[in-house]
Amino acid sequence: MPDTIRAFIAFELPRTILSSMKEIQDRLKNFGFRIKWVPSENIHLTLKFLGNINTSQVEKIASAMARSTSGAGTMDLVVKGIGVFPDIKRPRVLWAGIAGRLDLLHGLKKRLEEELFREDFPKETRAFQSHLTLGRFKGRTSMETLQHAMDTFKDFRSDVFTVRELYLIKSELKPTGAVYTPLLKIPMRV
Repeated sequence: MPDTIRAFIAFELPRTILSSMKEIQDRLKNFGFRIKWVPSENIHLTLKFLGNINTSQVEKIASAMARSTSGAGTMDLVVKGIGVFPDIKRPRVLWAGIAGRLDLLHGLKKRLEEELFREDFPKETRAFQSHLTLGRFKGRTSMETLQHAMDTFKDFRSDVFTVRELYLIKSELKPTGAVYTPLLKIPMRV
């Protein structure tokens, strides 16, 4: 393993949810957006992007993850609607929203940030917005068409899914796209 890897902390999603995301992506393609779609098998719920880390830090990250999940228990979530970052006038990222036990999700995110900070990782400066990235825009797009797409999917709700493990995932950027490899998983404990 190289000394430095690109990594993030996330929840992996059940196959049923990934299948629903693929269906949404396929339906959104009919709107004609110029988007680089995230392969459905790569869609995940990121809690913390770590960027380039030294492999010697993996043990500290695992400890911080374990401390943050202790007492968290599992949580039920649902995918709901779609939106864009940063805004509809300058969309760069197309995403599906997360609903359900957001109080638990945001509490876990806060504990994770604090535990990682104790291990010398910088805190995220932006507010946490739970989402699943579906694709990235490759140029300008019609605001009217984008609004129509968002209106079309505003009532979309997936089945409820339960998150049970938090993963540290290695991300390798390749010409064919990102390759994600789970390095470790930490169970959500009561």
